[in-house]
Amino acid sequence: MPSTVSRRRPSSATAILDAARALLDDGVTVSLESVAHAAGLTKPGLMYHYPTKSALMEALVDHVVDSQERELSTYLDVEVDQATSLQRLGAYVRWALQSHHRRSDLVMLSDPKLADRMLARWTHRFHQWVQVPPEVPAVEKARLHAARLLADGAWLADSSRTFPLSEDERPQVLSVALQLLGEESS
Repeated sequence: MPSTVSRRRPSSATAILDAARALLDDGVTVSLESVAHAAGLTKPGLMYHYPTKSALMEALVDHVVDSQERELSTYLDVEVDQATSLQRLGAYVRWALQSHHRRSDLVMLSDPKLADRMLARWTHRFHQWVQVPPEVPAVEKARLHAARLLADGAWLADSSRTFPLSEDERPQVLSVALQLLGEESS
């Protein structure tokens, strides 16, 4: 589900989304007013691009996922559209355990009133990276889910700054996750 706001000028829209993401990274509440101020715009200037907070937050989810997908694709040896589900899952596990994550990675949880909508959008966009093929035998499927959930936990801990892994622990945990995926650590 690509971004859908049609009236935006790319440079202004990107600057607005970057400002909103920086606010989330700093633990500041995102509102039309706070983002307009951070982006150096008036509220009506911001509303030209994003007429409602919902429109802004949905675009911000897309902006964050676009950034995450660019990072994730660097962990693939092939183009994203040529990668198998298992290659994408391996890329996700490596990304989750080898990258440092931002508070704004949790954008889909940042507004309780919009959380259901933002979670649905994030899930739709991110699904291709974490899906386990349905035809995989049950025991293997359990291993793949365990690797994904391990990566999810590491990503959440790092993004939320809640008991993140130390630099020394990351490679060891990655090795366990790769074993679950049936890969050797590299």
